[in-house]
Amino acid sequence: MSEAGTPRSVRLAVAQTVVREDPRDVEALRESGRAVRALMREAGARGARIVHFPEGALCFPGKLVMSVDGPHAVGPADWSRCQWPVLRAELAAIAELAGALRLWTVIPSVHRLTEPHRPHNSLYVVSDRGEVVTRYDERLLSRTKVSYLYSPGVSPVTFEVDGVRFGCLLGMEIHYPELFAEYERLDVDCVLLSTSGTPGNITAEAQVQGHAAFNGYWVSISGPAQDGVTAPTGVVAPDGDWIARCPADGSPSVAVVNLDGSSESAASARTHARPWRRESRSGLYAEHQVNDPRSEDRTTGF
Repeated sequence: MSEAGTPRSVRLAVAQTVVREDPRDVEALRESGRAVRALMREAGARGARIVHFPEGALCFPGKLVMSVDGPHAVGPADWSRCQWPVLRAELAAIAELAGALRLWTVIPSVHRLTEPHRPHNSLYVVSDRGEVVTRYDERLLSRTKVSYLYSPGVSPVTFEVDGVRFGCLLGMEIHYPELFAEYERLDVDCVLLSTSGTPGNITAEAQVQGHAAFNGYWVSISGPAQDGVTAPTGVVAPDGDWIARCPADGSPSVAVVNLDGSSESAASARTHARPWRRESRSGLYAEHQVNDPRSEDRTTGF
């Protein structure tokens, strides 16, 4: 969908899964891994080339579960409580299945750093060969996350599948329009936003539609299944309309849609909206500005 060249298309699946909060619970981690792989198989059977999962698809460590001052007070996280070997094994199994299915898989997880540094809250991009090709680390964290849980990331991340370029965001970054504008400047065709649940779901729904329409690209938002009744999990087109939604019944599921660069909304964004917005921001108005007393005097009457 880049402004130069032939419009590209790719089939995307967006998933909602049950998000669990205790990384000490070995069986819960394994059950989350099994659920992710089941949805990967469903996405592959429905012809998807890429599948996108929510923040916490394997586990979203709870602030009280991890707190050294818990379980009734929030404090610094004790990451020794995380079952790292089990988490790594589940991620490895997901990557192996991605290769077997020839399915690009975007799977959020905690990314361990060298002690004593806190981990990143991350989103792994696994290729259809089963290899981690890049990783996005959440940059604009909530107050609790940055104070007690995670080290922030530092840069945007893009990658391509079949010529379609994707950008990545996490958590509460839905509330920061400058991050979406940054990806527009990086010529992405679709932003993948993974969340564990966004406060004010009606507002979140309007925000994701606005980000898509303002920037002229698709936005895929993936959230928890248990919030599916009220939270938006699905894909918004470049004109701001929803084109795919997961069932609003709280069940783990996927919605599958073609991101078609020749569609009306994509073509309009590519040929009109995005080029004009870039041109209008480039200083073209300067030559049309006038030196006129009636312009300068803001108290001039009719």
